[in-house]
Amino acid sequence: MNKDFARNMTFLRKEKKLSQKQAAAELGISQALLSHYEKGIRECGLDFVLKAADYYNVSCDYLLGRTADRDYDVHEPTIEKTSRQQSAAQVVNRRLIASMMNVIYDFAATAKNRKLDRTINNYFMIMLYRVFRRLYSANEDNPTELFTVPKELYSGYAYAVMDKYYTDIGSMTDRDSTAYLEAFRNLETSPDHLAEEYPETAGEIFNVIQQAENSILKLKV
Repeated sequence: MNKDFARNMTFLRKEKKLSQKQAAAELGISQALLSHYEKGIRECGLDFVLKAADYYNVSCDYLLGRTADRDYDVHEPTIEKTSRQQSAAQVVNRRLIASMMNVIYDFAATAKNRKLDRTINNYFMIMLYRVFRRLYSANEDNPTELFTVPKELYSGYAYAVMDKYYTDIGSMTDRDSTAYLEAFRNLETSPDHLAEEYPETAGEIFNVIQQAENSILKLKV
């Protein structure tokens, strides 16, 4: 890991007036390992970079020394420039999805559980892959070497993997499950709480719920 990461990790911990022991406990690692990270003796994995960025409420780019800007905007992610003009509806819907995903990750943060974080990430990755590949493959002239899973298998298999991840998330959030994460007993929320906690995006969150349930009800027999 670069020297900027080690320096920023130390600076952010001291800024919060935390001892290494306190910060290590919150980050789910040993004090010795955190000391090695802060001294640049050992390298950490991407999972830890993400966790540390969330913990100190900074962007990963700031933590890695790639920018002096601590903040990042989860509601307007940086989009690569494209020659294709996105419609107003596409821009709005992208905001809706980003706002809901922000709440999902906030809820998940309650548990401070790496397995849950990984499972949620994997679920979204497969979902995005499935839609992306469908659109990419709509033109049969597009090169297929980008993918290794055969065309006749990817959609069904991706759906099966998504279902597995969703089931795993359920096992960690179902109060009757042996894998239930007790930290969720402290997750108290309501429409009023959402409006207070996310004043700028609460309307978008409610909009996502309404649109999803309208789609579900249309299929009701």
